[in-house]
Amino acid sequence: MLRFKSALSVLSKSSPYAVRTLHQNDNSIEDQIENYLFITTNIEQAFKEALINATEDDIIFLCGSSGDGKSEILTRYCEMAMFKDRYKFHLDATHSFSPTSNAIQTLDTLFEENRTSNKTLVVGINVGMLGNYAQEGAELHDDIKSSIKSFLDDSPTESNHQFLDFEKFPKFVLGKNGYTAEFVKELFQKLTAPTNNIIRDHFDHEKTLTQAVDKKLCANYELLSDEAVQQTIIELLFKARLVKDQFLTARALLDFVFHLLAGPGYLFDNLFTGTDNELASKIVDFDPANIRTQHIDKFILSRSLGLPDHNYEVFVEALLLKGFTRSLAPESYLRLFYLLKNSEFANNYHLSFCGDFQQDLIKKYSEVWHLHCHFDGSDEHKLALRQYYKDVAIAAVHKYNNRNAPRLGKGEFFISEHNGFQLAADLELKVHVPQIAEDKETKTSHFNTYFKVGKRIVKLPTNINLLSLMLRIVEGYRPNKHDKNTVVLLDELVEEIAEVANETSTLHILYKNDRYKIANDDFDEFEVSGL
Repeated sequence: MLRFKSALSVLSKSSPYAVRTLHQNDNSIEDQIENYLFITTNIEQAFKEALINATEDDIIFLCGSSGDGKSEILTRYCEMAMFKDRYKFHLDATHSFSPTSNAIQTLDTLFEENRTSNKTLVVGINVGMLGNYAQEGAELHDDIKSSIKSFLDDSPTESNHQFLDFEKFPKFVLGKNGYTAEFVKELFQKLTAPTNNIIRDHFDHEKTLTQAVDKKLCANYELLSDEAVQQTIIELLFKARLVKDQFLTARALLDFVFHLLAGPGYLFDNLFTGTDNELASKIVDFDPANIRTQHIDKFILSRSLGLPDHNYEVFVEALLLKGFTRSLAPESYLRLFYLLKNSEFANNYHLSFCGDFQQDLIKKYSEVWHLHCHFDGSDEHKLALRQYYKDVAIAAVHKYNNRNAPRLGKGEFFISEHNGFQLAADLELKVHVPQIAEDKETKTSHFNTYFKVGKRIVKLPTNINLLSLMLRIVEGYRPNKHDKNTVVLLDELVEEIAEVANETSTLHILYKNDRYKIANDDFDEFEVSGL
């Protein structure tokens, strides 16, 4: 039997099993592990239905990004007896048939041959390559190019061209009561199942060895077997998706799990150590060891000085029985406390830190996202929307717009400044509910905020970073250079507000302690007050 780490190496991105290829089925232990871990996803179910219902004139595109599992699905189905004779599978559209042809020419040839074929064509392709082909493909295939352009523009395509996009089947799904991540959850459950689990068989075998047992790896596996720990890791992955715009592909997730278990340290340190894993490198910024509260600072200081703490010692003794070492840095303990924040362990010393780790941003984002993306028209929904705009969105925009003109009051918006004279205008800024009701976009990464500025309707795509910034602005925070990637969205809105404000009939002029108001009546006469 393989050593436990060797069995887990199937998960690594450097493993030859990381990318599925034709005829790769030698019934080895590695192959058995890979087959055991395979999970039927929603996109695979949709793909199977598309195959069953397709005609010979159809072209099915399975598209996404590198590492999302296209090859795994295509290989699995092209080797099935019920499909391999009726369909032509082209697994990777980034490859060419010969050294003298590039990927675009290969697709030209593929589509040309398909026109005289009695088989349904199935193509695995990256979205980026789709865009390249739409621009550079042969004129002979303008119908296909037109369908690709329509797909990329999210418009209806030719009826016999089907596009199954991994992005339309996200790993995380937002709902009214939070988010779900069934794919990730099922992977963790399979990986750590107590029975009928080939991976646990290797774990059990590792523990029976009399020499050179990998105690750290075994301790990591036992820790990952805790469902509450799994949920905390899923929460971090979801946070990386929202805050860092990090897509979760099957290959990246498997390599991430391998890094957690077989990385250089214990799981809680591996989780917040980037190395070369793309998911862990994004989670580094969420390291709980970087949180500063009086309680956390006191813990770090007391551990650094070796001060006596009976409850802490009881907790550490329980850790030793689980295979962990005593000589952990204070930061490592904080990471462990964070990982166990929803778990009962020993004397529950770690639970006293839960308040320090509490962060409600994801919950707030989920609530506001649902208000916009699943607006039901009810009075309750309208009231919640108006409350959010009044307390957060409009309040933040007003404060940010007037950050250099603190004397302006409610409903007054700064326009510009000239030689010390500040210009401002009265303007009505409010939520535009009808446009929210009509918007059908439901991408997890953002929701569309709609303002009515005077008579103009303004759309502001709002992700979790912008929501966080607006919440902080309301509390008095002033954006700086570190917020430049997010604040640019507010700047675009402020520019539109200035355009509308310039068209109003009333203008405020502020200079030092003086204030003037100029109003244009219906007869092109100006009334000046404040002199």
